[in-house]
Amino acid sequence: MPATRKVAPRKRAQLSNEDSEPESLHSDALDDLPPKKRTRSSNSKSSSPSKNKPKHRKRKAKEEDVKDEEDVDESEVDLKEGQQVVGRVVQAPKTGWVPPGQVSQNTLDFLAQLKDPACNDREWFKLHEPVYRRVEKEFKDFIEAFTNMLTDVDSQIPPLPPKDVIHRIYRDVRFSNDKTPYKRGLSASFSRSGRKGIFAFSSKSDKLTGYMRVVCLHRMIKPGDESVIAAGAWCPAKNELATLRNHLLRSTPTTKTLHTILASKAFTTHFGPPRPHPRGERQSVFGHEDELKVAPKGVDKNHKDIALLKCRSHAVSYRFTDAQVIAPGSEFMDTLRGVADVMTPFVHCLNDLMTLPVDDSSDEENEEDDTGGPEEDESEGE
Repeated sequence: MPATRKVAPRKRAQLSNEDSEPESLHSDALDDLPPKKRTRSSNSKSSSPSKNKPKHRKRKAKEEDVKDEEDVDESEVDLKEGQQVVGRVVQAPKTGWVPPGQVSQNTLDFLAQLKDPACNDREWFKLHEPVYRRVEKEFKDFIEAFTNMLTDVDSQIPPLPPKDVIHRIYRDVRFSNDKTPYKRGLSASFSRSGRKGIFAFSSKSDKLTGYMRVVCLHRMIKPGDESVIAAGAWCPAKNELATLRNHLLRSTPTTKTLHTILASKAFTTHFGPPRPHPRGERQSVFGHEDELKVAPKGVDKNHKDIALLKCRSHAVSYRFTDAQVIAPGSEFMDTLRGVADVMTPFVHCLNDLMTLPVDDSSDEENEEDDTGGPEEDESEGE
């Protein structure tokens, strides 16, 4: 019994210490209190958790408010070593989109942002990729409707899917002083051979692409009243350009067809009179940056078609305002159809000028016509 009397008080003291220890070692208390305060009495330790828990919650709330202000919730991002949050991904607008075959204001707004050098970089584009993907889908739907219309107007255009006629938005900056990585508009090109080839093409685009080597129709969507539909041959290859100039030099029947088209009322109404502009501006097929200042080598500067012979690119373009581009319903597509109707004969004629060889017999007939008339008159006079 004496032994038990000595042990019992120690057990009771030990139990009293164990009852107070869990409170002093609470995880929230350890986070809030510095180590030197762990030696406080049991009364202060028992009261500290109840006071510090609300403070800890307030501190967490403040941290969450800061994260909300920065629009980045790092607590939900599992970052690996070396990673960091650089910005917030912008989602595509939920409203403002249009049915297939039309162009929305959302598309023009996104392209307008790419005009700003601060936005035309890879970091900004990556954060706005969801918006671009939605814009890209709308443009593909529009080009599909445009292709259906164009194949009705021009039977020589193959009905290719949008992916085979649309140009990439990424710029080739290898040989350019302008290192901005993205184009400022969306574009597509159409020809007998699709987007590429030696044939004349029609194109739908936001600006005229000068690096094309084919005759085609080009269509581009670009904000700021710069959307354009263009048709012709931009910088044709050496052989195609030589063939075209041979037709002009010998005044072949195809050349006469070209003159008839350029001088037609519908063509001059859309693209201007068939002669160079007095101030060198764009007019009809004239005024391109690659146009020669003097006659080509070996060509008489007094040739009657010297203005056409100086041209390296033979193309025309027609611009649209933003209001026309986002017009409701089929209004814009109907306008494009009217312009494509005028362009189609021009495209076909250029294809013939660049691909059909010059017939020497036609050249001899032209020379006989030039000299035969006066000789017959003289013989009759005698």
